[in-house]
Amino acid sequence: MKNDIHPKYGPVKIECSCGNVMHTHSTRSEDFHVDVCAACHPFYTGQQRVVNRGGRIDRFKRQFSGALSTSSS
Repeated sequence: MKNDIHPKYGPVKIECSCGNVMHTHSTRSEDFHVDVCAACHPFYTGQQRVVNRGGRIDRFKRQFSGALSTSSS
């Protein structure tokens, strides 16, 4: 392996907007800030809502169900 061609790999501190602090190693040499992490993201915390809005055809039928039934006479 060649010497002096690989980037420096050192410790960094990652701070989340929720206040969680993680210590890891990275080729990025400065500490940095992230918006979401595994401690606060809804997918990982189980707080994620499942929104089932139906398909486009179902929404169309629901929206215009009154108009369709009166105009077919």
